[in-house]
Amino acid sequence: MRLGQGFEYDDDYLELFDTWMKDQGFTKRTQQAYLGDVRLFLSSTEKSLASIEAIDIMRFLTKMRQGGAGDAARNRYLSSIRTFFTALIDLQLASSNPSLHIKKSKVEKNQIPTFLSEQLLSVFLQSIEGKYQIRNVAMFLLMSYAGLRVSELHRLNTADFNLTTKSLLVYGKGRKWRLIPLPDELVKVLNKALAERLDSRSKGEQPFFVSQFGRRISIRMIQTIAEKHFEELKKHYAELQGKSISSHKLRHTFATMQVLAGTDIRTLQELLGHASIQTTQIYTHVADKQKQEAMNRVTAFIPAGMGI
Repeated sequence: MRLGQGFEYDDDYLELFDTWMKDQGFTKRTQQAYLGDVRLFLSSTEKSLASIEAIDIMRFLTKMRQGGAGDAARNRYLSSIRTFFTALIDLQLASSNPSLHIKKSKVEKNQIPTFLSEQLLSVFLQSIEGKYQIRNVAMFLLMSYAGLRVSELHRLNTADFNLTTKSLLVYGKGRKWRLIPLPDELVKVLNKALAERLDSRSKGEQPFFVSQFGRRISIRMIQTIAEKHFEELKKHYAELQGKSISSHKLRHTFATMQVLAGTDIRTLQELLGHASIQTTQIYTHVADKQKQEAMNRVTAFIPAGMGI
């Protein structure tokens, strides 16, 4: 049945959209965000879906902007609506996507990401203690020395770790796999984490990181463990106070250390699993800043009165 033929779309089409996203492999967080955005959009219009035009979507985006949404938020609303209509077309419930030619807002992409210095990273890792110390250290080492995302840690299975080749097979964004070679010290920690790993209740794939309840450790639990240790770290380092530091900053730290070590941008793109090299290039600004600071230190010693 096509749009505008008497089908109650508010709930029925949202349910179909949800099913489509699950089949496409969208994360739960993305599913929830997109469903919420589309529900908000649908509630803002009295038109049937078949009669919605680009101008209706633009009016909605303008309303969101006037309500305080910034460029990034506006772009997400647009992405949600665009994906919704893409799903309807795939399900043969629509023939066109009215959002297709609406331009995204330009978002500042040159902001230098927050990262930890090697000293603070070392202190952070050494501060991890407790019953599940090895598991937690292994997780955060994979983020800070192999560049894994939190979601990738969550999805990691024991079969993805190859001791013979000293490598890790990572299932990343866009349902893409990438192979990451591991340094010997990290291999040793992963081996130890595997040896001390709790038995999993899973009857299928065996998760590498297991919670105290025998289940695959959740994304939120990984973030909570990191936040707990970061908050403790802030108490002792003035330069961290007032800053928002999340587990994702460990991945930023990995990328930053690679750039400063001279890793070329294409290699770094592959290690991080970025679809676009433009996403990776943000880290080159870190190196630029370091170069500028180095030059400032040198030029501070230029003698006065040089005829300048």
